[in-house]
Amino acid sequence: MNEPLKNPMPQQPMSQPEASHSSLIQRAMHAFDRGQFVPPSSPVDMLSSTLNPASLNPAAGTYAPPYAAQPVYAPQYAPQAAPQGYAPPPQAYGDMPQYAAPQGYAPQPQYAPAQPAHQSFHRINHQRLMQEGFITPGSGPSAQLEEFRIVKRQLLEQGEDLRRQGAGVAAQCIVVTSAHAEEGKTFCAINLAMSIAAEKDNDVVLVDLDMARFSVLTTLGLPNGPGLVDAIADPRLDVRDCVVTTDVPGLSVLSGGRPSNSDAEYLASARARLVLEQLVEGKPNRIVLFDTPPVLAASLAGEVAKLSGQAVLVVMADKTSGSAVQDAAGLLAGCPNVQALLNGVQYSLSGRRFGSYHNYRG
Repeated sequence: MNEPLKNPMPQQPMSQPEASHSSLIQRAMHAFDRGQFVPPSSPVDMLSSTLNPASLNPAAGTYAPPYAAQPVYAPQYAPQAAPQGYAPPPQAYGDMPQYAAPQGYAPQPQYAPAQPAHQSFHRINHQRLMQEGFITPGSGPSAQLEEFRIVKRQLLEQGEDLRRQGAGVAAQCIVVTSAHAEEGKTFCAINLAMSIAAEKDNDVVLVDLDMARFSVLTTLGLPNGPGLVDAIADPRLDVRDCVVTTDVPGLSVLSGGRPSNSDAEYLASARARLVLEQLVEGKPNRIVLFDTPPVLAASLAGEVAKLSGQAVLVVMADKTSGSAVQDAAGLLAGCPNVQALLNGVQYSLSGRRFGSYHNYRG
């Protein structure tokens, strides 16, 4: 055992009386001075050979402290744990989460060619139009087609004159009406719209302002919805979002909107012209064609006439009286150009018969 005694003997020579009374062990230790052979104990001496660093490297010749093994370097700032409720960040770009688009909005492509403002097309009731004698894109040459071509050409030329005169948006607006009901105003309005839509340089928006019947929407088989008067009443509503694009190239339809007791007042307001300017903005060759209630049945037609550069008063042959025509024309006096269109004529004083040339075989 290398550990020294807990109570070592003093190093001075013992006196004779002390020596006589000491034990053999004490005298032997005093004789050989054992304290000089016992090295001081240290923590290293108390370690086992397997744990003593000196025994692991005996050739070093120097004392190695028991803490020779250096600690592994740790960063000064340890990564913080993600707070509760948050998913760990993705490890690669492929794991990036996709952000969901807001409800009601389709995700936008990175690149796409320019699309028209209205991408959804509504198919009109072509079969009904053909059965009721309307002009359709698929119909062949006919006297009726040629008659409306003549009327259309006169209206377009008059519109160009109004544009040159600085009439503004009114140069692009035409109102179609009649003195009384059942005189063919909707029939003429739809046929005129079909004929104008066939132009290569023009497109037409047919506005159904006869909101007691919505004859245009019913005849074409189109759904009703927010329309012109709604856009005038509510500044938050864009009238262009109310336009319905049909499957007939160049033909769009606009509802009058929800009927109310203030329709005429809305159309007489200053905002009405602003909404019409918005409707033709960026489209100098667009024609806005209004189908209104009969002049002698509602005052709305007179207010629309003030917004239009031209008015077409449909007169039913052998039915509309001369006095009714005069009264209706007087109520349309707010329009600078009022023209009568005779409907239901079975003969021509000049003997003109359009359509016969197309079947000529001689």
